[in-house]
Amino acid sequence: MRFIAALLVFAFHATGRSNYITGSLGEVLRKVFANAGFYGVTFFFVLSGFLLTWSARPNDTAPRVWRRRVVKIFPNHLVTFAMAAVLMLITAQPFVHLDTFAGLFLVQAWVPDMTVPTAMNPVSWSLSCELFFYLCFPALLWALNRVPKRALWAVAGSLAALTVLAPVAAQHLIGGVPLPSIVDGPLSFEQIWFVYFFPPVRALEFVLGMVTARLMREGGWPRLPLLLALLIAVGGYVFNSNVPYLYGTGGTAALWLTPLVAAAADTDRHGTASPFRRMALVRLGELSFAFYLVHGLAITYADTWFIASGHPSPGARAGILLAVFAVSLLLANLLFTLVESPVVRRFSTPRLRGPGLIPVTPASQKALAVKE
Repeated sequence: MRFIAALLVFAFHATGRSNYITGSLGEVLRKVFANAGFYGVTFFFVLSGFLLTWSARPNDTAPRVWRRRVVKIFPNHLVTFAMAAVLMLITAQPFVHLDTFAGLFLVQAWVPDMTVPTAMNPVSWSLSCELFFYLCFPALLWALNRVPKRALWAVAGSLAALTVLAPVAAQHLIGGVPLPSIVDGPLSFEQIWFVYFFPPVRALEFVLGMVTARLMREGGWPRLPLLLALLIAVGGYVFNSNVPYLYGTGGTAALWLTPLVAAAADTDRHGTASPFRRMALVRLGELSFAFYLVHGLAITYADTWFIASGHPSPGARAGILLAVFAVSLLLANLLFTLVESPVVRRFSTPRLRGPGLIPVTPASQKALAVKE
């Protein structure tokens, strides 16, 4: 499902402020996909918490967890950060020290300044949140494992309530200069930043995914048909597209997406039918992280070079957009094959030293179990 979520983010950026599809069709698609990026990001945050908790290793250590996650996100980030820098140089865009260094070290989501969170490679702000989640994960997992089974639903309900209360708090407790571009009322960037960018607030979705994994492991999560979970997710998208802006942008999407994550995992666990296990989707899911990091740059600079600088026909614009998608997929494949996959294989676990030491792999674990 990861690639589908990444595709939602692609659709959001391709139909938002870009000029690929114009006229009445462009207006319709802009409205249809106005919340697609927000929905896709929330899906990734919930899924991340769920998967890390579901696959947590017994007796694992915090440094090992951090090593695996840093090795996973930073190589792709550094390559796409460099790509963004080169593209900025080619287009003669100025570099701002705060923007550049905040983006490089993935702390940009902590800065409530309009230019900082989306500077350089704009989509990497979500990695700033993910990095915070990963740093907190060992402590969060330790705490979650000590919550009694009977209290898990109370914790899940509290997290769900907090995702709804975050926009309320932003509206009534945070000030700032109102932005003119918000259609359903005056909102400041600081209010939007608190709901959408601020890592501790976005951590609510990550922790909700963690609690859901624990509920499933304890047998406390009801079995939900995958089709019903999909309908809930689609209905939730329609609902979120028709609520005030702050409620549609933030973590309230987790209310509708968490059942989908759990239902899909349940089909895998029980071997029941699921369209998401098809080999093509599995492969695209492997590419989704790299695709997510490159697509925004491809959309932005193709728009600058091939559309904004000329007056192509609607058909040519659509063709350019298809080419942008194909290029994004090609770059994602190269990034995954040449950077992400080999670096993860090489550095995600420490190399064992000394004679006679054999790395523990799933195959060797199985062999040891047979011998025992």
